[in-house]
Amino acid sequence: MTFALGPALLFCPADRPERFRGALDKADAVILDLEDAVLPAAKAGARGNLIDADIDPDRVVVRVNAPGTEAFVSDLATLSQTDFRTVMVAKTESPESLAPFDPRFSLIALCETARGVHAAHRIAAHPQVVAMMWGAEDLVASLGGTSSRRPDGGYRDVARYARSRVLLESGAQGKAAIDAVHVDIDDTAGLESEANDAAASGFTATACIHPSQVAIIRAAYRPDDATLAWARAVLDAAAVERGVFRFEGRMIDEPVLRHARSVVSRAG
Repeated sequence: MTFALGPALLFCPADRPERFRGALDKADAVILDLEDAVLPAAKAGARGNLIDADIDPDRVVVRVNAPGTEAFVSDLATLSQTDFRTVMVAKTESPESLAPFDPRFSLIALCETARGVHAAHRIAAHPQVVAMMWGAEDLVASLGGTSSRRPDGGYRDVARYARSRVLLESGAQGKAAIDAVHVDIDDTAGLESEANDAAASGFTATACIHPSQVAIIRAAYRPDDATLAWARAVLDAAAVERGVFRFEGRMIDEPVLRHARSVVSRAG
C-alpha cells in the first residue's frame, strides 16, 4: 500500500454533498469529513451522502470519527457500503485502535493528541497505515492548553515538536507525511511559508480547508524552473561520474543526489 495523493488535500464536510464534486475539481484530492466538520445531529445524513456520492473514489479520503466512539462504529458500517478505501482516522492513539479495519482499507493516521504523538512510532509501523498527519489544535487541547500558536502566528514549541515527530516517524517507516491545515484562511503569507517549509522538509502533502489555499500549496510543492534545471543537470552528471564529484563548485554525494531526485519527482 502506498499514498500517492497530493500535494493539496481539501477538506469538505460530508453533510454538504453539493460541494463534493466542486472540491474534487479544485484540489488534488478531497477529504470528506465525518468528524469535526459535521455536527452530531447531521452525522447520519452525512453518512448517507457518502453512500450516494458519485465521485472518483481513488481521489477521496474519508475522515472518520475517533476509534472507541459510537460514531466510529457507524462510520465503519457506512464505509462498507461505498467504494471509498482510503480512510483518515481521527485522534489515532495506538495501532491497536486500528484493528477494526479490514485489509481493504488504506489508513491515514491522524495524530492529534498527546497520546497519539507519543505512540507515533508504533502507529507508523502499522501495515495498513500509508500516511501520517498531525493536528495542532486538538493536540494543544489534549494538553489543557489554549492555543497552538504564538501571538506572531508561529507554532508554539510543543506543536513544532509534534509536527517534526510525525514527519520523522513516517519517514522511518517509509510512509508519507501530511502537514496540518492552516486555519487562518486570510493569512496567505503564513500558509505560503508553512507549505514551503513542509515541502522542503519532506512532507508529501498539506491539508487545507478552503479552495483558495490549493494554489498556494501546489506552488510550494512545485520546484521552480531553476531548481528543476539544476536537479536534472546534476543527475545527468552523476550518470557519467564515479563516486563523489564536483558540480558547479559544489561537492555532490548521494544525499545531494537524493535531494535532486526528490525535486524531479515533485515536478512530475
